[in-house]
Parts: sequence; structure tokens; C-alpha cells
Amino acid sequence: MNNQKFIERDLATVWHPCTQMKDHEQQLPLIPIKRGEGVWLEDFDGNRYLDAVSSWWVNLFGHANPRINAAVREQLDQLEHVILAGFTHEPIIELSERLVALTPKPLTRCFYADNGSAGVEVALKMSFHYWQNVGRREKTRFITLQDSYHGETLGALAVGDVALYKETYKPLLMEAITAPSPAGCYAEAGESYADYARRQFVQLEALLAEHADTVSAVIIEPLVQCAGGMRMHDPVYLQLLREACDRHQVHLIADEIAVGFGRTGTMFACEQAGISPDFMCLSKGLTAGYLPLSVVLTTETMYQAFYDDYTRLTAFLHSHSYTGNPLACRAALATLDIFAEDDVIARNRRLAQVMAEAVAPLAELPHVGEIRQTGMILAMELVADKVSKTPYPWQERRGLAVYRAALKRGALLRPLGNVVYFMPPYVMTEAQLVQLAEIAQQSIIEATEV
Repeated sequence: MNNQKFIERDLATVWHPCTQMKDHEQQLPLIPIKRGEGVWLEDFDGNRYLDAVSSWWVNLFGHANPRINAAVREQLDQLEHVILAGFTHEPIIELSERLVALTPKPLTRCFYADNGSAGVEVALKMSFHYWQNVGRREKTRFITLQDSYHGETLGALAVGDVALYKETYKPLLMEAITAPSPAGCYAEAGESYADYARRQFVQLEALLAEHADTVSAVIIEPLVQCAGGMRMHDPVYLQLLREACDRHQVHLIADEIAVGFGRTGTMFACEQAGISPDFMCLSKGLTAGYLPLSVVLTTETMYQAFYDDYTRLTAFLHSHSYTGNPLACRAALATLDIFAEDDVIARNRRLAQVMAEAVAPLAELPHVGEIRQTGMILAMELVADKVSKTPYPWQERRGLAVYRAALKRGALLRPLGNVVYFMPPYVMTEAQLVQLAEIAQQSIIEATEV
């Protein structure tokens, strides 16, 4: 069966995420994928595509990775699932032990859910509930950052700041306090990312001073705000934030769902600031793209605030049917094995340098306003005017034009508006990164010369 037959069947029944379905009639190609191998995806007509975005930032070590395949296959013959309330199993115990050993101290407790948005919900509820348990019932609000994104359930949407996702649902959402962005792309000419982060933090400090008595937590995506446009900030902002949260008795939630597991040049982004949050949310790369799983790590202090007789309302009664699924845990363990056995972080640093060198010529293109990079995340922002950095009107959809042009050349790029980015699997070769940069250059030229 060829691509067209699958497209017809799909459009008769499937409703796709983050998509205006009418676009599939003319604007947006729908590609049925038959198989994946390494960094490649192959459709039913035999066309192949470099997966430059790790299939929504999850696929760390390539499609159909033989080591992860073998681990999941072995687990499938032992235990596919069991209720985690009142039961446990070896994969979740081992995974929890290894995550505690890997993440910054003093994170010692692991609470599992089944996707990133649910993980954020867990952290928000747990922070709020902690203050209720210790008698600080007035602490019910959250501070978030301009351009932030934390998921699309109602709680996660409420602490995000991307209008495209949350504006429609605003009447359903709790009201968060939004601090100005520390992202260096907003800095004045000649101002460093670090200096801009310090300047912007003054405003967050003022918000904490004013609202600390009613604020439960500050939530942040450390170093890179991914879905908000791949906007990047200096680690000094995290250092200042950790100190201020301690001083004002406010929790710090680090949403490392997209940036964890080596994406920023270290295993976890918080390491680059030398800080530890009160909650760390992990998902996406946790299972290298195999199965849905998320985990929230927190401290013993947090855990003890919920430890009580069952007759009191202090227990954290949050659950998902597939919490701690053994197959997903085994995929996560195989992923951690690859990190442990291969020098992944060091290799990523070399790949990040190759990626930077390969895209450097694109800075001269007349409609590339900025190229920014943190580790294995690289973004190129398209602008209508390079001198003033005037953005394209959103109706022109130049990013979509880049997407279509790249598909014709054999690469999967899915821009965020007019931000074209690379977030490739870690098994991509240097030659493939150079090829990807060439495809991006040709595609940007095609999309911006109309």
C-alpha cells in the first residue's frame, strides 16, 4: 500500500495534535511512516527523512535502537503492567535508585506519571498540598515566566505563557503571576545573555518580595524555553532564582521535561547553575522515545510533610492507571545504560560544535535574524527585516514553508512559528549534521525568497 492510500484512511478517522486539520488539504503534507531506523524515518513510498527534531524531542538514541529493543522485549515476557498502588516491581525500584543517584542532591523521592503535562500537574499539586499540610494555607499561587510552556492540561496551561496554546482556555485556568523573560534574544545590542538575565531577575525578585506570602512555587524551564520559541537564558538566572526562592520560602520547580538527559550539554540543565530544585520534572528522553513515562523527583522534606495516618487528608492521592508501567521503566533503564556505557555527554559536546560550525553560514542569510544554541539545541529565527529584526506576520507562515521545503529534501524539520530548530537524536553523525544544515539553508532560502 502506498502513501496516498494511508493518507486517505488517516484523514477519515484520525484527529492530529497541534494541527489545523484543514491544512492537510493544501498547506501541510501528511507523511505516513512505515519504519524507523537510527536517525531515519521511511514512508510507504520509500522516501527517507532525517529526523532533525527527535520526533518531538524524545528519540535520543535513534529509532529501533537494538539495545532498547532487547530490553523491552525481555520485559514483555516477564511483566507488562501491574497496579502500582500496593504493588511494586523491580524495574521501577531500579529506575528510582538510578535517577536519585543521577540527579542533584537532595532529590531523593520519585513520583511517577505517564507524560510531561501530568508530571507538571503532579509538581504543582504537590507544592500546593505541601503548604496546606504545614499550615501555610495562603500559599496557593504560582509564578511563571514570559514565553514559558509546561504542557496542555489545564494546570500546566495555567503556568504557561504561549497564547497560541492557552488563550482559548483562559476562562478555565487559574491565574498565574508572569515574570518578564530572561531570554537573551531580547537583550539590547551589545548586552550579554548573563547581564540581561541579571537585569531581568530584578523584576522577578520584586514579584517574590511582593507576593511571597501567597506564592507556592516558581516554575521554570532551565536554560531553554523550548515550545515558547527555543528562547535561551544564562545559568546565572537559575542561581539567583534558587537563592531568592530559599529566602522567600517559595518552592522551585524545574521543568526539565524537554531539556533533561543531555540536551543542554550536561545530563540535566540545572547542573550548569550548580543548583538543585525542590521538584524536578522529567519525561520525553527518559525512555528515549519508546513509551510514555514521566517522573517528578523531590526531597525528603517534601515527602515527610505527606507522611501521616490515612485518616487525615495529608496523603498525596494522585494516580494514573499506567503509573510506573514496567515496560516503560525497562525502556528508561536501557536508556540510562547507554548513558552509562557510552560517553554520550562528551560526544554530544563534539556534535554540538559540529552543528554550530555547519549552520554558521546561515547567519549571513538576509532573513535569519539570530542563531542561538545551548548544547544539542540550535535555533534559527526567521525575520522579515534583518536590521530591525522585524518578525514575519504570522499569517505568512514562513516556518511552514521551510517545513515543506525540507521534506522535499529529505529532512523532518517542524519549526515553531518562524523559529527553525535542530534537536537531533544523539546518534546522528557529523556528516549527517552537515547535510542537515545544508538542507536547512536551501529550505530557508526557498521559503523566504517568495
